Amino acid sequence: MASIVVVSPISAWAQEPAPSPAPAEVKVKGSLSEGRRRQQSAEAVTVVDLRRAQQQSSDLGEVLARTQGVSVRRSGGLGSNARFSLNGLYDDQIRFFLDGVPLGAAGYPFGIANVPVNLVERAEIYRGVVPLRFGSDALGGAVNLVSDTRYDTHARASYQVGSFGTQRMSVEGRYRHEPSGFFAGGSFFFDYAKNNYRVDVEYTDDRGQLHPINAPRFHDRYVARGASVEVGVLDRPWAHRLSLRAYGTSYDKELQHSVEMKVAYGEVEYGESVYGAVARYEQPIASRLELKILASYSRRTIDFVDKSIYGYDWYGRRTSGPGTPRGKGFPGEIQENAASDQTQGEGTGLARGVLEWSLAPAHVLRVVLAPTRATRTGEERISSRTSAPNPVNTDRSLFTMVSGMEYEANLFGDRLQNIAFVKDYVFHISSSGAGSVALSRDSHSFGAGNAVRLRISKPLYVKVSYEYATRLPSSDEVFGNGVLARPNLELEPELSHNANAGPRLELRRTPIGDITADVNAFYRDSDRLILPLPGERYLQYQNVNRARSFGLENALTWSTLERRLTLDGTLTVQDARNASSEGPLGYLDGDRLPNRPWLFASWGARFRIPGLPSQRDTLEPFYMGRFVHEFYRGWPSLGTQEYKPLVPSQITHNVGISYTVYGGPAVVTSTLEVQNVTDERVYDFLGVQRPGRAVYLKVSGEI
Repeated sequence: MASIVVVSPISAWAQEPAPSPAPAEVKVKGSLSEGRRRQQSAEAVTVVDLRRAQQQSSDLGEVLARTQGVSVRRSGGLGSNARFSLNGLYDDQIRFFLDGVPLGAAGYPFGIANVPVNLVERAEIYRGVVPLRFGSDALGGAVNLVSDTRYDTHARASYQVGSFGTQRMSVEGRYRHEPSGFFAGGSFFFDYAKNNYRVDVEYTDDRGQLHPINAPRFHDRYVARGASVEVGVLDRPWAHRLSLRAYGTSYDKELQHSVEMKVAYGEVEYGESVYGAVARYEQPIASRLELKILASYSRRTIDFVDKSIYGYDWYGRRTSGPGTPRGKGFPGEIQENAASDQTQGEGTGLARGVLEWSLAPAHVLRVVLAPTRATRTGEERISSRTSAPNPVNTDRSLFTMVSGMEYEANLFGDRLQNIAFVKDYVFHISSSGAGSVALSRDSHSFGAGNAVRLRISKPLYVKVSYEYATRLPSSDEVFGNGVLARPNLELEPELSHNANAGPRLELRRTPIGDITADVNAFYRDSDRLILPLPGERYLQYQNVNRARSFGLENALTWSTLERRLTLDGTLTVQDARNASSEGPLGYLDGDRLPNRPWLFASWGARFRIPGLPSQRDTLEPFYMGRFVHEFYRGWPSLGTQEYKPLVPSQITHNVGISYTVYGGPAVVTSTLEVQNVTDERVYDFLGVQRPGRAVYLKVSGEI
């Protein structure tokens, strides 16, 4: 029996399994854990263990932002819009999954940053080269969140309370009947935040003069809730796995200000709800042939309301409308006399079939077929005074098909692993109804790639990967998101050459402790790049002819033999530039792409003190820091130097202490954490200010 210590390669807070009075080990028979196996494969993947993060107050976006090459930027506090960047590419250019199911179709419509971290075991971050088994298109990579896959009987819960009216709760459990293979489980979460932190803004007085003020946000409440139930059987003669998961999730969000935080809103709000089901079936159909089938359907509803006849200032006072000096108001805060009370419904059905043939003990052939169809309809309850048709009142559909073949070979006693693949992409969009111009477009393209892992010695291996990738526009990019993103039915699929290369060193139980070092150089050459281009009040996704990005990312982790002390750090340098020599952005050829950081880093330390205050307890003080270098919000070559909008450099520090009590089968951890200790003015998405100093208390337990 081999004894393997499972250590995450990235984060000191995910450096080890769940804490125990002595260094914990996971014993497996002759094989690595699934996370370690993924990390050491030829795939361009970084595996982040989230069990340590489950004890702390940072949300999933903050945790992933401590990974090399990853930047997560938000337009506010909990529940706000977030932009996820991987190796210089953003948003839907990276695909997100939960247990291999697209995140939106798995019950999380609010994006990866707001997924409850306590419902996820680990995150697999695929850099630029996406495995065929996901049956998905992507330009810059993918993130697969992996939930609890133990399928044993257990229960766990967490509750967090803190600054800005924040409350977060999650409950998850599962029961398994070993003789029959039957299992049943479920989860529930609830998030609430007032987000009433203070921001620096400009206030217009009665004489029209601007004055800088520091005011609390008064209209930024966020509420989210969700539940899921799963039943199934495992290891039966007729099914290796058969399961059905049903879920329902919704959120409501108040909108505090315009895209660039120049205008305050007092009544604008939006929200989403999604419900659906995911069915899986996995079974060997011959001695060397296995079939895996996934089918899913989800129904998503998007609501947006902006019909107030009042205008508001940053003090929350009405500045226009009945009873104010400006008299009668016109409905609509975002755009005067353009009120909106709309709902959009989207139904998405997807299927994925994977046929895996073991040609020989070290050779595997996979064939994948994955069709997806999304339809969207809408209703605007307030009639427009203009003659132009409302884009909401249309029937729209989007169909995609991703298929391909993959060949995996493990040679020379697993010293060399090679994965070669080809992909085929089909894209169709149609729109009609409500007086709009009928539109139908089709697109077809191919892709291919290869990934190699060469093990130089037991602790040292090198990975090289390449993919010619296609990314099909998402429904939100094409149809709009029902809030601030306007439709653009003319979007074309993106294309990209993606390459990665770098070594990884994993030294275990050396005289100076455990050391993990990871270095990766990346290159992206993307054509028809889709970018969100903001207007004064709305944004719209548009194709940019071409862009290139390259960079270097690295991570280093060190811990003592008994893991009493753990130190880690990451550093990413990237350069993303417009490479269009013609077209609407041709005159900006060579300019750095706007509004994205090019240098950022994170670091941290954790000190583990077992047996304190009692023999079965553990104290763990910890510290985390992040740095983001200044960057331009607009194109660097436009405007004079002194007037160019700039997001300044910023450093943030988090400190905390965890106290774990081991009471037989139950483990309870209490964590007190202070985020942004120095109350740094933090700016992210489009220069919008984020929360200052915050204090949180979190209690989590498992049995």
